[in-house]
Amino acid sequence: MKTKTLLLLPAVAAVLSCTATKDIVKQELYVPQSKALYDQIVRMDSIWENAYDHCRMDVMDAVISADLEFYHDQTGLTTSKEAVMTAFKNNVCGKVTRELLPGSIEVYPIEHFGAVEMGRHRFFNNQEAPGAEHHYSRFIHIWKNDNGNWQITRVISLH
Repeated sequence: MKTKTLLLLPAVAAVLSCTATKDIVKQELYVPQSKALYDQIVRMDSIWENAYDHCRMDVMDAVISADLEFYHDQTGLTTSKEAVMTAFKNNVCGKVTRELLPGSIEVYPIEHFGAVEMGRHRFFNNQEAPGAEHHYSRFIHIWKNDNGNWQITRVISLH
């Protein structure tokens, strides 16, 4: 009997090891490499959001770089600042507001250039029926620092 039990132990151990739950990868809590850079980009994001929500085309124009590249997962690539500004004016102004997911912004330095901002946000279209579902989507902004003048040079918008 002991021999049968001893022979079964490796088989049982093998079966149990196959059914054991996988280790859950723990997501590390984001800590900015530079608190000053993080605060600066969060401030710039706030300026951008305010301009976006209140149709401040002059501020939007100042924040967007002349060589902007806007990658949108649903509409493709736009490389014309003028086209992006026209789209904002025609499709966003007075119609759409942006809401940042609190605590979602991460900022990473790009040496001798600026920073990468990643976060999650959602949009509310006042043309939609009340109670419409709004989900958070991811975004990436590449910010260029030109002697203290911060501008968005690249946008990746993922819905």
